[in-house]
Amino acid sequence: MSPQDKELVALFKGLDTPGVSDAMDKLGIPGQCLGIMPLADYGGAVVGPAFTIKYVSCGQPAGTVGDFIDDVSSGDVIVIDNDGRTDCTVWGDIMTQYAGLRGIAATVIDGVCRDVAKALGDGYPLFTRGRCMRTGKDRVEVAVVNQPVSIGAARVVARDIVVADANGVVVVPRSRAAEVAEVAQRIEAAESRIRELIAQGQTLGEARAELGYHRLQTRGA
Repeated sequence: MSPQDKELVALFKGLDTPGVSDAMDKLGIPGQCLGIMPLADYGGAVVGPAFTIKYVSCGQPAGTVGDFIDDVSSGDVIVIDNDGRTDCTVWGDIMTQYAGLRGIAATVIDGVCRDVAKALGDGYPLFTRGRCMRTGKDRVEVAVVNQPVSIGAARVVARDIVVADANGVVVVPRSRAAEVAEVAQRIEAAESRIRELIAQGQTLGEARAELGYHRLQTRGA
């Protein structure tokens, strides 16, 4: 990753997708990747710049399905737009192994994966629409790399900041990353204080009123 990539990723340290999603709602920024779910209940959030890939139905002869991975940097999140297809996969055990060896942070797919035992065993973070054994070879091929793609209706541009955890995936536009992280940190601080107050005996209503909870995620409030 570039120094700027590392700086932007560091801004999201300690945050999770609910907090980032709330911040984006407050700022009026779309980016929740609806329908994309984690393969496992990962213990923490993965944050990294997006390396985007767009798949299309293959031509004759069929093109490649995975050679792009040689160009992905350590710490990147691979983001694959396969049009939400669930009839064929674009990720399997060899890709999982190679991504892990290269230090790639995670893979997000608007589509399905296979060989899930390998990903679960290695602890490699995968976020997809589901699982299917059927290969994408000779069915789909890479069309473009590092161009804008759609993941669960969210637009993803190369080097946008991806935040993914057990709750799902959000994508923060790179130009708004610092702003989103700042608002998310404020929201997390307020919610942390609310948890402290209710542990001390306040009612939830009292604690929320003291911290202005109902304005935390409201746009323009």
